[in-house]
Amino acid sequence: MKGHSGSQKRFKVTATGKLMHKATGRRHNFSSKSHRRKRALRKDRLVKKSDFPRLSLLTIHL
Repeated sequence: MKGHSGSQKRFKVTATGKLMHKATGRRHNFSSKSHRRKRALRKDRLVKKSDFPRLSLLTIHL
């Protein structure tokens, strides 16, 4: 079964099998965001538990 090529580019699987994604809010309007907030947005985030089953089907071949 093929995975979704768009999802494979956006998510990565950790060694324990969890999915990571980039933080949202990193495209524009940086002047209104604090340095602390911008620094925190650089880190990858874990996919929420409720979204995991749906996204794991899309990213089968990672």
